[in-house]
Amino acid sequence: MSLQVSTTGERLDRYLSQEIPDLSRSRIQQLIEQGNVYLNSKVCTCKKTTVKVGDRICLEIPAAEPTKLQAENIPLDILYEDDQLLIINKSAGLVVHPAPGHPDGTLVNALLAHCPNLPGIGGVQRPGIVHRLDKDTTGAIAIAKTELAHQHLQAQLKAKTARREYLGVVYGAPKTENGTIKLPIGRHPVDRKKMAVVSKEKGGRTAVTHWQVKERLGNYTLMHFQLETGRTHQIRVHSAQIGHPIVGDPVYGSGRSVGVNLSGQALHAWRLMLQHPLTQELIQVTATPPSEFSKLLEILQRRHKS
Repeated sequence: MSLQVSTTGERLDRYLSQEIPDLSRSRIQQLIEQGNVYLNSKVCTCKKTTVKVGDRICLEIPAAEPTKLQAENIPLDILYEDDQLLIINKSAGLVVHPAPGHPDGTLVNALLAHCPNLPGIGGVQRPGIVHRLDKDTTGAIAIAKTELAHQHLQAQLKAKTARREYLGVVYGAPKTENGTIKLPIGRHPVDRKKMAVVSKEKGGRTAVTHWQVKERLGNYTLMHFQLETGRTHQIRVHSAQIGHPIVGDPVYGSGRSVGVNLSGQALHAWRLMLQHPLTQELIQVTATPPSEFSKLLEILQRRHKS
């Protein structure tokens, strides 16, 4: 793709993102850093380079690398699907994408079997993945089936126009009916497998969680959470930080038994609202909580009544 600059004073990445709306700015920056952009016939790897009238820019988009991931016939609970995107109700125990310790049997492996054209959409190791859920967190997760959908959905998450709502059972009884937790989250300074509230000066990133009491159950509470940001383990870390960890959370929880065999934390991505990449229509899906989540609620409700 070749362009001749008609304005002056713009940064290279900003100019290209304005001229090529089908590519996100982050994708353009990546192409620049990888040496795929030529400015006046010379490779330019600095995204901050200022362009001027008459400059000629050549952009090369490399072919998608062949994926080494294997398609696996893993059943999917599909909530919505068309030619642009797919929304599923993820089960507990299903890892979203391959990682050390989980080379296969992941959601990505299942998606490759369901959507043969997925490789290359958003990256080789995480094709189609726009956001993620922890291994043992259940519920609604969106997958992009085209590059356009991937960029559009990522932009919605960044602009906070996509709405992600969760249900969670926590220990204890919050003193108020609702609130907002605004505490930065980063890698734990000692245990690198955990996240923690970490100051921005030490690498923490802005994290905002809105919560509301949905049902009080004595020493437990059913909570409704809405994410404004999407940091790793955000709800789990924030809930533990205010003294109300998620029931069954093996990493940030209290370790107390509630008399129900849970396969993970009692946290469920309940509702997802987003704009369709092509039609701009508002799509809203609600994911039914798993049976063990419902059973936990029934037991706590009976105890509370008695």
